[in-house]
Amino acid sequence: MSAIAQPVAIEPIARSTFVESADAVGRYIRRNPSLLVGLILIAVLILFVVVGQFLVDVQRARPLSARAIQEPSWALPFGSDKQGRDLFAVMVAGTPLTLRIGIVAGFLGLTFGAVLAFISAYYGGIVDNVIRGIVDVGLTIPGLMVLIIIAMSVRANLTIDQMALIIAALAWLNPARIIRAQVLTMKERGYVQVARLSGMNGPRIIFFELLPNLLPYLVAALVGAVSSAILASIGLEVLGLGPVDAPTLGMTLYWVNYNAALINGWWWWWSAPIAIIAILFIGLFLITVGLDEFANPRLRKTV
Repeated sequence: MSAIAQPVAIEPIARSTFVESADAVGRYIRRNPSLLVGLILIAVLILFVVVGQFLVDVQRARPLSARAIQEPSWALPFGSDKQGRDLFAVMVAGTPLTLRIGIVAGFLGLTFGAVLAFISAYYGGIVDNVIRGIVDVGLTIPGLMVLIIIAMSVRANLTIDQMALIIAALAWLNPARIIRAQVLTMKERGYVQVARLSGMNGPRIIFFELLPNLLPYLVAALVGAVSSAILASIGLEVLGLGPVDAPTLGMTLYWVNYNAALINGWWWWWSAPIAIIAILFIGLFLITVGLDEFANPRLRKTV
């Protein structure tokens, strides 16, 4: 009688790959302290928002929810403003709104700019001339002036999503130029020529050959795009061109300026949003610095 074959235990490939990827990410973060510190700062902000929603009713971010102009106390940890809003609730409700504007605007701007850059650089010719001309002209126009004009034209009942779309209207110009330059150098490399000879069409080469090799750079560029979008939104809001009813960080600073809180000595009104904005931008900047090695193969270190 022939021996019955015993089943052989097979290690799941997916789990092994996941463990190796997680280990590689852990090693990369350990040798990039700036990335680690940046992630910790952003995590602290996220934790502040999550925990804060259990500690305070975000409805207290509305006017007349507390006594006006109250210094920080146990009842009002961040004090209150002249409209009678609990500033702790304003920060808990406004921080994710500001992040939402930056993420939506940065993602849309980078995505649209990357699509145009791939099309322009790969196909060249008249398509490249038209796209490059639009980008060059757009970059010569003062971006803040254009954003102010757009925001003023739709100022009535402006929402958070509309604010993000306004920022994204110009956020694609700089990524389109930079990514186009990257694609121009990549499309002449050997693996792209081999893909052409094998019969792959343009869209497949862009999606399966060029995009994966440029993905690390796009990840790093997304963080920078989000930072720029947040900065632009805060700038417009401080000028009073944001969603007036939304308790975003920028609109909080607008009311600080409108009510002359700095002159009147109401330090708690402006210190909280400025502290959160500082933590946010420092965290995003350190993440961008930490991702430089990931985006630029020449900077990558061997482990």
